[in-house]
Amino acid sequence: MEHAGAAAASGYARHARNLVFLVARSRGEVHFSGSAGRVVVSSLAAFTVDYLLVGTMSTFFTTNRHGYSVRFSPFNPDQFVVASSQFYGLAGGGTLYFLELTPDGCGIVEKRTHHWTDGLFDVTWSESNPEIIVSGSGDGSVQLWNTNLSSNNGPPSMVYREHKKEIYSVDWSKVPYEQLFISASWDSTVKIWDPIRNNSLSTYIGHTQLVYNAVFAAHIPNTFASVSGDGFLKIWDILCYDLPIASIKAHDGEVLTVDWCKHDSNILATGASDGLIRIWDLRNFGVPITELKGNEFAVRKVQFSPHNFSVLASVGYDFTTRIWDFKKSNEALETIKHHSEFTYGLDWNRRRRNQLADCGWDSLVHVFKPDCLSDKI
Repeated sequence: MEHAGAAAASGYARHARNLVFLVARSRGEVHFSGSAGRVVVSSLAAFTVDYLLVGTMSTFFTTNRHGYSVRFSPFNPDQFVVASSQFYGLAGGGTLYFLELTPDGCGIVEKRTHHWTDGLFDVTWSESNPEIIVSGSGDGSVQLWNTNLSSNNGPPSMVYREHKKEIYSVDWSKVPYEQLFISASWDSTVKIWDPIRNNSLSTYIGHTQLVYNAVFAAHIPNTFASVSGDGFLKIWDILCYDLPIASIKAHDGEVLTVDWCKHDSNILATGASDGLIRIWDLRNFGVPITELKGNEFAVRKVQFSPHNFSVLASVGYDFTTRIWDFKKSNEALETIKHHSEFTYGLDWNRRRRNQLADCGWDSLVHVFKPDCLSDKI
């Protein structure tokens, strides 16, 4: 089954209200089946679908691209970017989609795209300049894109080439005076960068296997966490790059994701190939304070809510997005099943309460508010 559509050449998106569609293409025909019955359209040229609105959810198709990461702008609540790859990231190039919610909140418009010669696995916004985006790719390079300088489909403003293998994670420091970003690679290293310099500031070597994720602490200067295929969670002071300041075997399997609580800098969450999410407190780092269960397969990404202390979301290889409140239960508050392939990307909208975006290998990008959070003010 192949999903039809994505943005038309003009970048203008059409939408269908309150309909649930399954879209398939066969022998040049497009089949739409849903609450309005079944429609067969003889030609894709005659009918393209850019996004669908399902209830309060807006959906965008990335044609022939598979989603790896989605990030909302820290400046504009309607803007977000998606990092994607051809052929599931195994071969081919990558595309950044700059997307925007329509003024009525009912649709998504493609504003511009930028292409790279290898798959794009992660993306992050600058915290000081709304025009700056950083992405990481399968060829081991980091790209800095300045949308104010580059035309649509134009090249990046800078390319940083130091990693020897795929870059799976990039993150920009949330501390205002730290104009730094971080990259984590399958070459088992983490690097800190100043965007105006061609070479990295420092390299952190402590993991014995590929590093899947590295993220800056939300409120602690000079501090980041990293997780790896070696099963370890490590906490680093960027000024002391010889050894981590704390380290623990967090999971028996590969640890794919880590995030800091936005309301308590001592709290972190990890997700792993064992399907578990564990919550950690730096003040008692020896054992997790709780363990969240329910994922059938690996947890690809976890992220704490910027609006609720104990709420977090996760996506994974069981095609689900789950909402959790670790203070209430070790079971999910809500399990959302609106993807048909691995779900990779996840982000909370800092400027719009309880709004989430996710993306996956099915070429779908969803923006929505979970039902279980509708009563939270």
